[in-house]
Amino acid sequence: MHIVIIAGARPNFMKIAPIIREINARISKGENFSYDLVHTGQHYDKKMSDTFFEELQIPEPDINLQVGSGTHAQQTAQIMVKFEEFLLQKPETNLVLVVGDINSTVACSLVAKKLNHKVAHVEAGLRSYDLEMPEEINRMVTDSISDYFFTTTEDASKILLSEGKNSDNVHFVGNTMIDTLAYNLDKLTPPDFLEEKGIAPGEFFLLTLHRPSNVDSFDHLIDQLKSIDEFVKDKKVVFPIHPRTLNSLKERDHSFQNIELVEPQGYLNFIYLLKNSLAIITDSGGIQEESTFLKVPCLTLRLNTERPETITIGSNILIGNDMELLKKSIEQILAKQWKESKIPDKWDGKTAERIIDVLKSKF
Repeated sequence: MHIVIIAGARPNFMKIAPIIREINARISKGENFSYDLVHTGQHYDKKMSDTFFEELQIPEPDINLQVGSGTHAQQTAQIMVKFEEFLLQKPETNLVLVVGDINSTVACSLVAKKLNHKVAHVEAGLRSYDLEMPEEINRMVTDSISDYFFTTTEDASKILLSEGKNSDNVHFVGNTMIDTLAYNLDKLTPPDFLEEKGIAPGEFFLLTLHRPSNVDSFDHLIDQLKSIDEFVKDKKVVFPIHPRTLNSLKERDHSFQNIELVEPQGYLNFIYLLKNSLAIITDSGGIQEESTFLKVPCLTLRLNTERPETITIGSNILIGNDMELLKKSIEQILAKQWKESKIPDKWDGKTAERIIDVLKSKF
């Protein structure tokens, strides 16, 4: 069985790492698997790309399409053109495996299907029902043409079945991002800046922002940051900041009392920060899952989430744009009064094994 595996951005690397590790384990046992790893180059910053391959022990990709940035249409189109050229040279391909919800996911799925290859979508069935999110469109389109669906929760499976998918091809397997997290828990390393800045473990908040709704409007971004800076009282806020957002702040000459701006972190450093934080304030999807597994309070600066289980049984809460709710939530965390949380079913570090077992049964 020959699988072409697609990775294009930081979260993808965390999701494919355990799948590749499992395939390599099967190959070493003599099972009939082979694969090509395609890096689309959708994210090309070293901290967001190359470093993740090194830290997560992912082999060098068989090809890097080096697409880079651009509008959604430009990026998607370039991925399709370059991936088609590659896939036409791989007639032995049985399956194209895509993960997540980025432009690479939908672009490579479209190419694969039009060349009559089977497509498997890992992390299928997630829905925010917010069509202003590009990721939601990518998820819905990818699921509409995929052949095999691997879900992180039973609710995601139910959504796919309600959309008319064949139950024989919908598989609740768990979360490969949690596989990666569990595998690396004993490898986490503190970033040097914590000691340099005198920030102790368990005495800081962690902040990540990247969605256009939070960072593209400078006034909105500043209002949020000023509120956070005030609400945390005497605690520090570690903010690994995207260079584009940092440049916006520097251009307007803004400074904060408690927010520490640091460069984007590698995986092992970032998960150390998450695990040792008082709470995470974020607009990320994957971090909602990671914080739930680690039972770290998560305050999500979004109006909706495609990962509702992180709220219903996990450590997450939707803040949206409600700064009063953010203030109240931070006060609860500082008072150690946050809600009890549990880990969703099958988030046990064995998801990749279940995925490969299913694929082996299909071919």
